[in-house]
Amino acid sequence: MNSSLKETIALLKRDAWVKPYLGRYRKILSLALVLGCCTVLFAAGLMFTSGWLIAGSAEMPYSVLMLGTPLLCVRVFGVGKPILHYCERLASHDWVLRFTSNLRKQLYRSFDAEGVFFRASHRLGDALGLLAEDVEHIQNLYLRCVFPTAIALAAGVGLCVLFGCFSPLACLVCFVFVSLELFVVPAVSVSINGKRQSMAKELAAKRYATYADNILGITDWTLSGRKADFLTQCENGQEDLNRLKAQAHAFDRKRDLAQQAIFACAIIALICWAAITFGGMRGGQANWILAFALGAFPLIDAFAVMPVAATQAQGHFDSIARLNDLSLPVEGETGTSPESEHAQNINLDLKHPVVELKNVEFAYPGQSPTICGISLSLSPGQHLALLGKSGSGKTTLAHLLRGDLTPTSGSITAGGLPCSELGGDAPRMFGVCQQATYLFNDTLRNNLLIAKPQASDGELERALERVGLKKLLARLPKGLDTVLDEAGLRFSGGERHRVALARILLQDAPIVILDEPTVSLDPRTEHEVLDTMFEVLAGKTVVLITHHLQGVSDMDRVLFLENGRIVLDGAPEELERSNQHYRALLELEQGF
Repeated sequence: MNSSLKETIALLKRDAWVKPYLGRYRKILSLALVLGCCTVLFAAGLMFTSGWLIAGSAEMPYSVLMLGTPLLCVRVFGVGKPILHYCERLASHDWVLRFTSNLRKQLYRSFDAEGVFFRASHRLGDALGLLAEDVEHIQNLYLRCVFPTAIALAAGVGLCVLFGCFSPLACLVCFVFVSLELFVVPAVSVSINGKRQSMAKELAAKRYATYADNILGITDWTLSGRKADFLTQCENGQEDLNRLKAQAHAFDRKRDLAQQAIFACAIIALICWAAITFGGMRGGQANWILAFALGAFPLIDAFAVMPVAATQAQGHFDSIARLNDLSLPVEGETGTSPESEHAQNINLDLKHPVVELKNVEFAYPGQSPTICGISLSLSPGQHLALLGKSGSGKTTLAHLLRGDLTPTSGSITAGGLPCSELGGDAPRMFGVCQQATYLFNDTLRNNLLIAKPQASDGELERALERVGLKKLLARLPKGLDTVLDEAGLRFSGGERHRVALARILLQDAPIVILDEPTVSLDPRTEHEVLDTMFEVLAGKTVVLITHHLQGVSDMDRVLFLENGRIVLDGAPEELERSNQHYRALLELEQGF
C-alpha cells in the first residue's frame, strides 16, 4: 500500500494531462462540489424533519400549528433536494464533458505529433484503448472517485462536528464509525480487489489491440477457412476477463454485506445515544430519536460508494500513467507547442531544396538496424526511383526523409534543414502519395481542401484538370459538391490516385514521395497514372518507392536497397547497359 501510494503521488507530481484542466475549470468544479454537499445536506434534512414530523403527528398535538415548522422544513428540503441534485448533475457533467473533450483533442494532437514514433512502439489497438478505455477511466476518476470522496469526507467531518457539540464521547464513537466507512473498508477493498482491477484493465487494453488487428484482417481469416480460430481467440480473451470480473463481483457482494452490517450497528448506536441524550425530555423524546435515526440514512448513500471509488482509482491512475507516457504536455490556449514554435522559426520558403543523407542508420526499438549507413544527395528537380524487395527498408527510408522518424545516427537534411525538426511544417516541404488513397465520405471539394484549405474552386478545378479528371468532374451530378461514398468507392482505383495527385499539386511541396502509388492498379491504368504523375510533377524532386520497374525508365536515377544498404545506384540507361542484374530484372518485368 505504501509503495502504491508513493507511486501515485509521484505520478500526480509529473502529470501533464489531468492537473492543468483541474485549474482551468476550477470555478465550475468548485460549484459542482458545493452543490453536491448541499444535496446531501438537504437529503439528510428532509429525512430528519420527516422523522420529527411523523413522531410529532403520532402524539396528536392539540393544534396543527405545532407542526408548522417541520411541515415547512419538509417542503423546503423536499423541493430543494431534487433541484440541487439536478443543478449538481448539470455542473459536474458540464465540467467532465469540457475536461474529456479537451483531453481527447490533446490525445489526437499527441498521435499527430508522434506519428510514426507512436506506431513504431504501439499497435493500432493501443490507440483505440487510449481513446476509449483510458479516457473513460479518467472521466470516471472525477464522477466515481474524486466527487464522491469529497462529498463523503465533507459528510464525515460534518457528522463528527455535530456530535461533538453534544459530547466528546459521541464524537469519538462517530469518528470510529466514519473511519471504518471512509478508510478501513476502502483500504481492505483496494488490497484485495485492486490487483484484479488492474489485471482486468490490462486484459481489456490487450483486447483492443488484438481485436483491432483481427477485425482488420477478418477477410483473410475467412478466406483462409480459419473463421472458427478467429472466434476462439476472441472468446478466450473474453473468458479470462469474465473470470476476473466474476471474482471481483463476488468479493464486492461480501464487502457490501459487511458494510451494511457496520451501517446497522451505527444506526443502533445512534438510536441508543438519542434515547439516552433526549430521554429526560418531556414530550418530544420520540421526535428526536426518530429524527436522528432517519436523518442518518441518506448519509449511507454518501459513504457506500467509498470502497468502489478507492478500488477503481487504481485503474484510473494507470490510465493517467499511460497518457503521460506519451510525453506530450497539455497545450496552452494558443494550441502551440515548443516544437511547432521552433518549426515556425525555420525558413521553409525553399523552392529548390537539396536533400542530403549522411551515414544514416535507423533501428526500431528492440530490433536490428533497418537502415545501415546510407549516404546520398538529391539535387533539385531530380527524379529518384527507390527499389527493393519487401522488408529492404524502402518505406522506413521514406519516413526518415519526411521527418516522421529520427535517425539512430547520421543526419537527413532538406535545404540544410534537419528533416526531423520540421514537425508540423513537414507538409510544406514534402508531399506524399500513399499506396492506398483514402477519400472521406464528404464532398469532393472538402476532400481536396485537405491539402490547401484556402484554395478557391478555380484552383481545385485546375488541379483536377491537370491530373486528367476534367471529364470526371463534368459527369458528377453536383460537381465539386458531390458527396463521395465511404472510402471513395464511387471512384476507381486510378481515379482515386489522381485525386491524391491533385492534392499534392494543391499542396505545392517541392519534394514529393510516391510510396508504391500504383500497387493495386492494372498495368494499363498504372502506366497512365505514372505518366500523369511524371508530367505534372516535372520540376519537383520526386522519390518513387516501388518494388518493380514500371515507370523506372522515366526516372533520372535508380537505387536498389537490400537489407537496408544501397547495392545499386545509377541512371536507368546506364544500368541497363552495364549491369547484368538490372537487365535480368528488366527482362523479368517485361515477360521475356
